[in-house]
Amino acid sequence: MKFAVAIRNMGPQSNRATIRACARIAEQAGFDALFVSDHLCIPPDQTEGSGGRYLDVLATVAFVAGATEKIRLGVSVLVAPYRPAVLTAKQVATIQELSGERMILGVGVGWMKPEFAALSAEFRRRGAVTDETLSVIHHLFSADVPGAYHGPLVQFPSFVFMPRPRRPPIWIGGNGPAAMNRALKFGDGWHPMLPAAELKAKVEELHARARGSGRAVPEIIVRRGLKLDDTAAARAKVAAEQEAGATYFILDLGRYPDEKSFGKSVETFISTIV
Repeated sequence: MKFAVAIRNMGPQSNRATIRACARIAEQAGFDALFVSDHLCIPPDQTEGSGGRYLDVLATVAFVAGATEKIRLGVSVLVAPYRPAVLTAKQVATIQELSGERMILGVGVGWMKPEFAALSAEFRRRGAVTDETLSVIHHLFSADVPGAYHGPLVQFPSFVFMPRPRRPPIWIGGNGPAAMNRALKFGDGWHPMLPAAELKAKVEELHARARGSGRAVPEIIVRRGLKLDDTAAARAKVAAEQEAGATYFILDLGRYPDEKSFGKSVETFISTIV
């Protein structure tokens, strides 16, 4: 199992100094990756924990790419229907290029209806738009001059798509059948939010379907908080996730107050839990 850590790109911790310090702490601690989260338009009644302050997730990934050298950089997860498909592909390619191909692209359909409304995005079509965006990303990363694209929601003529680094791994967020189908069709990993007790059967189903279709078995990613002051319980929880089929564990430290607290928690996790 590989381990990553979530860094807050929201709330008072989402300042230049703290984000940079936490990214460097995560890298020095030996985590495989760090992850940030996506919101663009927080409604006033949903600001608890962030105060409504959210940094754009792709801009934040680009910033931490410049502050680090080796650690991978991920989004858990990008809400695809919020953004035009071709623009998203270009932004992802740019970050992948400038980071030295360290990006991991988590993708989800979103859930916050007021945020969709603020962005003039159709909530009811979020699944279809996500599928189209993923199809566009695969298409554009296939060649320096990919052919014209004619999808049900997006169409464009052939154009030069450069720089064209290696496509980053795509991890599909979501729990239900549509997310699993999406992971098998477009993804390199599946990133559900299911408890370990429910995860195992779903992972077995996903593995069977992957093998049946002749494709590689997707990575299984979980993102969890842990009570780090209870070493035995934390170890047991990580072990349960692995037993359920998780191959990748993102540690979510919640609302740590500053980089010192972040660093202390990271050290505890690395030295006593794993």
